[in-house]
Amino acid sequence: MVRKEREGIRMGKTAFIFPGQGAQYVGMGKDYYEQIPVCREMFDLAGEASGLDVAALCFEENDKIHITEYTQIAMLAMEVAVLKAIRETGVKPDVTAGLSLGEYGALAAADVMDVKDVFRVVRKRGIYMQEAVPTGGAMTAVMGLDATEIEKVCEETEGTVSIANYNCPGQIVITGEAQAVAKAAETLAAAGAKRCVPLKVSGPFHSELLKGAGEKLGEVLRDVEIHEIGVPYLANVTADYVTDKGQVKELLTRQVASPVRWQQSVERMIADGVDTFVEIGSGKTLSGFMRKINRDVTTLNIEKVEDLEKLSQWKGV
Repeated sequence: MVRKEREGIRMGKTAFIFPGQGAQYVGMGKDYYEQIPVCREMFDLAGEASGLDVAALCFEENDKIHITEYTQIAMLAMEVAVLKAIRETGVKPDVTAGLSLGEYGALAAADVMDVKDVFRVVRKRGIYMQEAVPTGGAMTAVMGLDATEIEKVCEETEGTVSIANYNCPGQIVITGEAQAVAKAAETLAAAGAKRCVPLKVSGPFHSELLKGAGEKLGEVLRDVEIHEIGVPYLANVTADYVTDKGQVKELLTRQVASPVRWQQSVERMIADGVDTFVEIGSGKTLSGFMRKINRDVTTLNIEKVEDLEKLSQWKGV
């Protein structure tokens, strides 16, 4: 386990964290693919497991990368490739977690499944979520209002609307039927929300409207071998550690149609002594949330090959 020690002072624990959809872009991970053999192997393995040319999907101009069915496998390939590069530096986490799709990056970091199985499952997850997208579904980010107030409004609004993501203080995402989401947003704005921003997404993710997609994913997971949990990881559904490998499949099945309790997950890790968070993959979304959750922790972003140098400096090498 990695500990940063300076002048005899032992610092706290390290968490590897993985972002979800939305941070993808053409060209992500290309430097890893070209410069580090084990990373190239991961992109190739993702292609083999999914039946897609994942390298082309990530590196060449295309519109598919922003379609859920393809976004998920592309982002995960990037995350796992970067994870493997970090492992080659000798840095290991004490705990791991990921937001939505990113939970599968955490599964790879925790060695809960063979990497090829993780890729295979996520390819199916993307397809099922895309297929399940009902017409008239929507998501809206609500800024500057307490979670309790948002939960109350969702419960009182006619139709299907609920919280999808507890991202950080002052930012919560609601999801569901378009009409119900719009009505809830209107009520929340009147109740004092600073802003309600409709998201450009292809469906009402983490809503009960996607329960069928979760059930289909459960069928795929049935045949997947789950290993003993190598690194403690937190599930989105519970914001708690998964201590029994027998829980893994049920939690992943529920995750598709359940709220992502990201803020609560981060707060739990900090309470347990984590003071350094390493965000692995494209973008800085989670680091942005971290600044609103707790400014006293250290966050490192590992997105480009040159970012690996941050780890060397952090380790004091």
